[in-house]
Amino acid sequence: MSSAFSIPVFLLFGPTASGKTEVLETLFTGAGVFSLAEIVSADSMQVYRGMDIGTAKPSQELRARIPHHLIDVRAPDESFSVGDFVHLASELCTDIAARGKLPVLSGGTGFYLKNFVQGLPAAPPSDVLIRRELREELSLRGAAALAEELASCDPISAARIHINDTYRLLRALEVVRLTGKPLSSFAMNGQRALSRYRFLLIGLERPREELYQRINERCAAMFRVGLADEVRRLFEAGYTPKAPGLRAIGYHEFFEEDATGNFALKTNLDEVEALIARDSRHYAKRQITYFASLTNNDGQPVHWVSAAAPPVECIRVELEKLLMKRRHDLVPL
Repeated sequence: MSSAFSIPVFLLFGPTASGKTEVLETLFTGAGVFSLAEIVSADSMQVYRGMDIGTAKPSQELRARIPHHLIDVRAPDESFSVGDFVHLASELCTDIAARGKLPVLSGGTGFYLKNFVQGLPAAPPSDVLIRRELREELSLRGAAALAEELASCDPISAARIHINDTYRLLRALEVVRLTGKPLSSFAMNGQRALSRYRFLLIGLERPREELYQRINERCAAMFRVGLADEVRRLFEAGYTPKAPGLRAIGYHEFFEEDATGNFALKTNLDEVEALIARDSRHYAKRQITYFASLTNNDGQPVHWVSAAAPPVECIRVELEKLLMKRRHDLVPL
């Protein structure tokens, strides 16, 4: 799979507890061409170290058999943006393909997948009021103070912008204040950069009641294997829901905050389990709605398959088509 031509990338996604990991294990373990695959996790919470049970990370045994990427790459108090995902996933897909393997993106974070396939949105237009405020601050505080502020919220842009380049300095801060996101997360022109890929999008679907039952069962299983202990270890290490990682479903429900802003762990675990199951069901409903809006980068819709019946053979057929297109219809970059 030379990176000089369009690279086939397989995306498998579905709501939480739909059965993605089981499908991946069936498809990509064993002999044959489909064993030459590596997984890039498209899960916004599996990036965090120490958060294993609540994020339903694939087992170490499975990760030893099928290489996985973008798991355990951040501490729970570090941010990980959609821009980070698109940039890193793009690098990984190119590298995986260059080594003769099939890149597979799989997860339930639809926002990550959509921006990978369709490209990150352009940076927002200028805001007159924010720009005026920044010019006044530049006059009062000086460029060094604004550069220090930018370094704290967007170190990538700060490293690229000279302190005397006040136009770019103010623009980067303007984007942060307007959107809450660093300018560097908008920096990649997705349509141009990602035109090198040829995508196959497979979505897993289940009847709503069956999916909700699986979610309830998964939550119960997480508690049986030690989710409460995992959260306690994170809390004792100094992490609270103020950390990006612990805002996740499966973690923030354990905490209660007093009037002074201090956190403690709840003692009623039955109540916590019920909250996590409820929040997970609500999240699954939002995922289903969001996934319905996904399309391929050439406008083709998602191939939806039933996860209730074994979908592996029909996925194999689509994968063969994807790989055949690459062999017989290569498009130079």
